[in-house]
Amino acid sequence: MDLFSRSWTALRTAVAELPDHDFAMPSGCTGWLVRDLVCHLIIDAQDVLITLVTPADSAPTRNAVTYWNISDTPPTGDDPLDALIVRLAAAYQEPGLLKFHLDDVGSAAGRAATLVDPTILVSTCDQVLTAGDYLSAYVLEWTLHHLDLIAHLPELADPPAESLARSREMLDQIAGTPFPATMSDKDALLVGTGRRIPTDAEKLAMADLPITLPLILG
Repeated sequence: MDLFSRSWTALRTAVAELPDHDFAMPSGCTGWLVRDLVCHLIIDAQDVLITLVTPADSAPTRNAVTYWNISDTPPTGDDPLDALIVRLAAAYQEPGLLKFHLDDVGSAAGRAATLVDPTILVSTCDQVLTAGDYLSAYVLEWTLHHLDLIAHLPELADPPAESLARSREMLDQIAGTPFPATMSDKDALLVGTGRRIPTDAEKLAMADLPITLPLILG
């Protein structure tokens, strides 16, 4: 729960401090500008609020690691939902409106996360998991999107070190094998999820991994 709050606060703070012109910069998400990514974060915050008040009465079917669906097809930006996000973001017109909405809904999601009993069962996308596992899964979501936010804005701060470390640990578990210790947490996340092409040295270090990369999380 604490890492959820830290990673989410760091991401929202980074967005709040962006100058308006940075909203027109590309993000690390294929086909999305920074403004599109911020719009997606608003939708994510709404999903958190909805899920935390959607109780389940059956046994858990997922946990923080198995929450993710893995695909071997990189996103193209042409998915109907991705295209909808672009249209929604454009409708805001002013970056300040995006900032305001993210702060408003995002703050509520953050408060809800601190108040919820982590042991209760919640339902999302026809799956059941504890609230604690759901919020833990979102540490990876927030951390990856923080990296997406700063992909072309190198002057911005990285996600918190503890969020990077926990996200790398979850990615190792998703992969079923650890990424090479020679790779930093940030690099393992970027390369492992297809956000950056590996260097020759990284390709060599990962040559014996018994998995096909990248891992496209959805």
